[in-house]
Amino acid sequence: MRTWAMSEVARDPLYRRHRYPAEIIAHAVWLYFRFPLSLRMVEDMLASRGIIVTHQTIRSWAEKFGRHFAREIKRRSAGCLGDKWHLDECVVAINGKKQWLWRAVDQDGFVLEVLVQSRRNAKAAKRLMRKLLKAQGRTPRVMITDKLRSYDAARRDLMPGVEHRSHKA
Repeated sequence: MRTWAMSEVARDPLYRRHRYPAEIIAHAVWLYFRFPLSLRMVEDMLASRGIIVTHQTIRSWAEKFGRHFAREIKRRSAGCLGDKWHLDECVVAINGKKQWLWRAVDQDGFVLEVLVQSRRNAKAAKRLMRKLLKAQGRTPRVMITDKLRSYDAARRDLMPGVEHRSHKA
C-alpha cells in the first residue's frame, strides 16, 4: 500500500488555520475519494469515532485538498507499478447474459486494467494484453496466470520475452 505518513500531512502548511487537525481532514478526504461513499456516509463514519463534522465541511475539504492528494499519489506512484502482473478472468452476468471479466493487477494489488468480453479465448486475452501494454507503456518481468492456455498463446505473440508462470486456481 502506498501512503504517506500522517506526520508529513500534519506539517504541511496547506492544513494551517483549520479547526480540525490535519490527520482528521486527511482521513475524511481519503475516505471520500478512496471508497464509494457519500459525504453523509463519511460524516456518519467520523461521527461514530466521536468527530462531529458536517457533510458540507467534508465537501469543502474534498474540493480544497482533493487535488493535493491526487498530485501526491501520482508523484509517489509514478514509475512505481510492479513488474509482476497477475492476470485472471471470471464469469459475470450482465443483463442476464454471460460475460467474461478479465483483470490485470500488479504484485501490490493495484488494478492495471479491466476488460469485459463475451468470449474466453486467445483473441480476448490478446485484447487485454494489448490494452495493458498501451496503458503501461512497458512489459512486465513476470506474468502470472491460471491454467487457461489462451494467456500463453497471447503472450507468445505480444510479449515473447516475458516469463510466464501459471498456477492452479
